[in-house]
Amino acid sequence: MRENSSRLVYFEDWMDTNAAHKVLEKADDIQVERLRYNNDKAYNDAAMARAHGYQVQSRTELIEPWFPDSELLLRAPNLVAVSSTGAGYDYIDVKACTDAGIAVVNQTGTNKESVAEHALGMMLAVSKKMIQADRRLRRENNLDRMELTGAEMLGKTLGIVGLGQIGTRTAELCKLAFKMHVIAYDPYVSESDIKSRGALKVDFETLIKESDFISVHCPRTDETLGMFGANQFSIMKNDAVFVTTARGGIVHEEELAGALERNEILGAGVDVFWKEPPEPDHCLMKLDNVLVTPHHAGITKEANTNMSVGGAEQWIALLRGNEPPRLVNPEVWPKYQERFEKILGFRPVDLDKQ
Repeated sequence: MRENSSRLVYFEDWMDTNAAHKVLEKADDIQVERLRYNNDKAYNDAAMARAHGYQVQSRTELIEPWFPDSELLLRAPNLVAVSSTGAGYDYIDVKACTDAGIAVVNQTGTNKESVAEHALGMMLAVSKKMIQADRRLRRENNLDRMELTGAEMLGKTLGIVGLGQIGTRTAELCKLAFKMHVIAYDPYVSESDIKSRGALKVDFETLIKESDFISVHCPRTDETLGMFGANQFSIMKNDAVFVTTARGGIVHEEELAGALERNEILGAGVDVFWKEPPEPDHCLMKLDNVLVTPHHAGITKEANTNMSVGGAEQWIALLRGNEPPRLVNPEVWPKYQERFEKILGFRPVDLDKQ
């Protein structure tokens, strides 16, 4: 290990710790320290104060006071970058990091296959009423199977909210397997780009009204917080299937439960919640026409490895002054270059403007 090596810290585990370490052990200019939540806080604070990079656990596992917010940044004067575990970064205070000259990166795309497959699986399970069938068969005698008549996906309209890498892969799977007509709402992707990704660009209201299946793949931001509520569910088709594998808070959970109780839509698949994990008495848990999973759409052996390897490789690029492939706040770069040079003694490259 070089004496002037940069320092990277993380708590407990990466998604695949061994895979991450295999990548990082080849970089003798990066010193990696694994911290434990049950360490003495003074020890963890000292490690964080020395750190140049902070690999942040997922929101579900992360505990206070180790969220990357303005308070933590004050205790980490040598920090130049933070990285989320997966694609989501809503639990990182990006504005505070940007104001301080700290780069924020994520692992978008590294778990796209797992999440897209999960979303598709939810669509199938809900539309075929597999959840109701399983539960009722376990507790009822002489079940009338005709009461569980489902719906096919073939040729139906799929509406995708957020046509990034996961949304695009979901569209691809549904078009290939079921010849679905895909429409998409994403104000940050041009009409031509949406077309190249296999969908037709529409406005939000059109998507809600025309879709037989809706799959949510957008990040949680001020714009998307609470974007699905009672009004949106009331104008969906009565036999629509609603699936979200994005982030808790995009959907108003109590209002979704009300729509399901009133049979305003056929059913829902929910992988993400405002509070994770949700309590057993959560309003959605008592309903048979909803499939719930504990924010594990992207948790597969393959995705865990991809996220960890991708994160480790990105850290090597960052801490050597190169441009990271998944930079969340590119506007930080000039200030980041100044902070990085002051702390680590050399200046990062300019961003590729192409």
